[in-house]
Formats: sequence, C-alpha cells, structure tokens
Amino acid sequence: MAVIGAFMVPHPPLIIPSVGRGNEQAVQKTVQAYKEVAERVAGMAPETIVIATPHSVMYTDYFHISPGTEAQGDFGQFGESSTRIHTVYDRELTDTISGLAVKDGFMAGTDGEQEAQLDHATMIPLYFINQRYKDYETVRISLSGLSLTDHYTMGQYVRKAASQLGRKTVFIASGDLSHRLLDDGPYGFCKEGPAYDQKIMEAMGGGDFQRLFEFDEEFLEKAGECGHRSFTIMAGVLDGMDVKAERLSYEGPFGVGYGVCTYEPLGENPERKFKDKYLEKQQKKAEQRRAREDSFVRLARLSLESYVKNGTVIGVPKDLSHDLLKERAGVFVSLKKEGRLRGCIGTICATKSTVAEEIIWNAVSAGARDPRFSPVKAEELYQLEYSVDVLGKTQKITSFEELDAKKYGIIVSRGGRRGLLLPNLSGVDTVEEQIEIAKQKAGIGEEESVQIERFEVIRHR
Repeated sequence: MAVIGAFMVPHPPLIIPSVGRGNEQAVQKTVQAYKEVAERVAGMAPETIVIATPHSVMYTDYFHISPGTEAQGDFGQFGESSTRIHTVYDRELTDTISGLAVKDGFMAGTDGEQEAQLDHATMIPLYFINQRYKDYETVRISLSGLSLTDHYTMGQYVRKAASQLGRKTVFIASGDLSHRLLDDGPYGFCKEGPAYDQKIMEAMGGGDFQRLFEFDEEFLEKAGECGHRSFTIMAGVLDGMDVKAERLSYEGPFGVGYGVCTYEPLGENPERKFKDKYLEKQQKKAEQRRAREDSFVRLARLSLESYVKNGTVIGVPKDLSHDLLKERAGVFVSLKKEGRLRGCIGTICATKSTVAEEIIWNAVSAGARDPRFSPVKAEELYQLEYSVDVLGKTQKITSFEELDAKKYGIIVSRGGRRGLLLPNLSGVDTVEEQIEIAKQKAGIGEEESVQIERFEVIRHR
C-alpha cells in the first residue's frame, strides 16, 4: 500500500513559537494535535510527503505541481525570518503524477511557477514534522479554480503515481476552515462560517468524504473557507479505501477555524469511491433537468453539444416559437458546473437576425471561447447547467434609487469602456456591489464616474 497515511491540518502562522511569541498559547489544542500528527508521521517513516496548499500559485483551470529539486522559505511576511524551512522535492513522483495527468489530458503539471519559495501553508506542517522526522522528500501541489470532482481526480493521480512507484507516501491536506467565525475576525462574522465548520468537522472527523460534494459554491464563498479543496484532493488520494478516521482537535478563538484529523488506510473498499457515486447522482440530475428544460435552454444545450462533439454549429430548428424565430434581442448564455461558473458569453444588443441564432452562437462561445476558461470537453457536457438571459431594452437612470440588483442588470459606461452585469447573480446582493463589479469588468477605476443604464431580463433555466 503506497499511501500509508493522510492528515488534515490548518496553517495558522502564530503556532510557530517565534511568530506567535506567546499567542500560540491560545490555540494549544491545535499545537498538541500537530505534535501528535508529527509523532504519527515519524512512526510511519514515509519516503515522500505530498502537501496540497491553498497558498502557492493558483490557476483557474490548472493544478500547479512545484518543479525543481528543492525549495525553502521563512516566515518573513509574518515578521519573523530566522525560522527557515528547507525541503527536497521528490522529482520522480512529481514527474510521474504530471505524466499520468498529461496522458489523460488532465490539466496538471509543473508549468507556470511564479514563486519557488515555500508558502506558509506548506511550511507549517513541515515545521512540526521536522521536529520528529526528517528522512523524506516532498511534492507540493496547488489548488485550482476547477471543480471539486477535478480536485478529487487530482488526488487519484497522486495515489496512482505513488502506487506505480511503490513510494511510501503520506498526504497532508493543508487548510484552515472558515475565516468568518467572529465579528472581530479577519473577515468579520457570517452565519455560514460556524455552520461550515460544524458540518466539515462532522464529515472529516468521520471520514465521510461523500459530504465534501454537498457544499455548494455560494455557501463555501460566504463561509470564507480555505481548505475545502485540499480536503477534496485528500479524499481522492484515499479513493476506494477504508480508513480509520480520527478527529484530534478543533478550535477557532481568533475567528478562523482550525481542525486536525487523521486517516489510516485499512484496505480496499469499492463502496468508498465517492466521486463515482457523486457523478452517478449528477447524471440523474442532468436527466431530470433535460426533462423540464424549456425551448431556450434546450437550444443552448443542443448547440454546445453539437459543437463539442462534432465541431459543427447547428442550424436554426424550424419548430421554435415566435419569440425565438421572429424576435431580436441581446442574449447571454451562462454555464455552470458543480455550482461554479464554467463559461458566460453574451451580446448587449442583437447581432443576429433572431433570438434563436443569438442563443446558438453565444452558447458555442460560452463553452468554447470564454477566455477565462478552457474549452468544455465532451465528458463534461452532462454536468453543465445552462441559463439563457434574454435582455430587454436599456434605460438610462438618474438615481441609484432606480436600481435593484435582483431585478435589473446594469451597463456602466465611461468613454469607450463598457461593463455589463446581469441581475440576480449569486453573491451580488447590493447595487453597490453590482456597480463595482461592472466597473471592474470595464476596466473603469473605482473612483471614476460612470453613466449607468439598467435593463430587465427574462431568464430561462
């Protein structure tokens, strides 16, 4: 068994004595749990420790695995540079993980390094482990903006590579919990903060990794969590394995949740292939969505599916309604995958002769030409949720009282720069937030004045 253990740990810098300067006394449960983790790692005597970190370079659609032979870092950003951590990378395991991913067309590898120095989410676990054990090499893996199932898949590649090399491997999922537990915490209080910590500690403390997929993206964002994707990679490392799970500690005295759990692999168990189970549920949901989708959403879906599978753009079907075949309007097509935006392209005003054509072309663009994302692959199609927004006529406004972030979309303009934001978007609750985001999209400075137009949409889902 190549993977011999796994650990979920936080990374508060103040638990390093030279950084905390006495403040570490307030999180003694975490400190003691970390010491226990270090003892267990030493007892396992791994050849390699693989660490998933939220604080190395992070790409929207790519998992970065640190290249090179070695790296080091210190805690200078926290006012203490004398404590240094040095590690040697396991180049063979890194290359094997990358090779397996590349072979499958999975977006992971050693390209794109921006900062070779170790980040604190990597150094803190190694600091404690080094007190008890030093005869190991490391692999450092960053998180990405990809879906939770992709993070799980990343863990499966780690497991497969370690098994292929026969490498005795320990996996460390570095990640704090919510940062929104207290009013005077780093991001203030949000009710989703303590709710997240309770749910995640129940799930992780019991080794119930299926529940990792039950947290929707809006909830995770409001909770201000840090480590959910690290934990999901770890679940992939332990895919199909029985584990002995143990919760060592939880506390959050400074407004940030710190949880420590340990996992001892016990053997194969096909019932614990959690990604497969989740995707089966997703397939059933996709079938239910298709059964109730209207003609606007169906047209968007058929358009993108044809383009992805066959490389062709469909013609306009003849059996569509009058508002699709005879009306003209701007249209936005949005795609989501597992609750995360997967593409969104639209037109403010009509550019085609019918709404149907507008939908067909914007659906293709949303899936294949949104510069923020890699093109949609065929195996993703059934996971996509579509929404089609047909824009009404714009109206200039003279007062903020004429705006409503839930009812109206907005267009902000200054000179030749224009930014549009649709209404009733997840996480955009106020007019001020709506204007700020629209300005950012247009490249307009926060303090620059703008002309604002509003519009209503008919949203099809």
